[in-house]
Amino acid sequence: MTSQKTALVTGASSGLGAHFGRLLAGQGYHVLLAARRLDKVADLASQIALTGGSAEPLKMDVTNAASVDAAFEAMIRPPDVVINNAGVAGDGAAMDMTEEVFDMVIDTNLKGVFLVSQAAARSMKARGQGGAIVNIASILGLRVAGGVSAYTASKAGLVQLTKAHALEWARYGIRVNALCPGYIETPLNREFFETEAGKALIRRIPQRRLGQLADLDAPLLMLLSKGAAYVTGCALPVDGGHLVSSL
Repeated sequence: MTSQKTALVTGASSGLGAHFGRLLAGQGYHVLLAARRLDKVADLASQIALTGGSAEPLKMDVTNAASVDAAFEAMIRPPDVVINNAGVAGDGAAMDMTEEVFDMVIDTNLKGVFLVSQAAARSMKARGQGGAIVNIASILGLRVAGGVSAYTASKAGLVQLTKAHALEWARYGIRVNALCPGYIETPLNREFFETEAGKALIRRIPQRRLGQLADLDAPLLMLLSKGAAYVTGCALPVDGGHLVSSL
């Protein structure tokens, strides 16, 4: 039997999820790349294999309990660690936001984490070896901004869900923590941050710069590491000091 550990990454088709998949494969994990669209994660799994890593695509809709259960039943190697990364933004003024958009954000960002974490925790408890779950929250779960009411509500709920799961599952050796990124530069937001409004936002960050995907690597790996065995229920900001900046 292989001693290689398995990591499940949700929302792995692009952005932070794809980055985390590559990162964990580079750390020796067999990575389960989960997304609704199998073709996108299949391409990523092939890319990881070309660099000597181990990964496989996994079809999963985190908002659907039947889909989550089916994905876990299909796993040959259940996860030792889980990165709950799947999420949507749902931008828009609160007065104008539709019920459908609000539901989509809450279902993906909060209910989805609940469903995946529940399935993972049951598996970890049954194996009796514990495990680690890291939920990708946001500094907007700890502070607020305009035009993202559903998103901030979902991420604040996720921080509390993280703490509740940490409390309930500590007895099984399952650690649950949240990573709370600030503004991280990605291909999707790069154009905005080149505008005057984007540059003004960057000036409000104490380090006067956007975060890079690599800035999340060490914090994530720390939360997964044996050295963090006594760390659970933590919401760790990675934001260049944005949360402690003056109002």
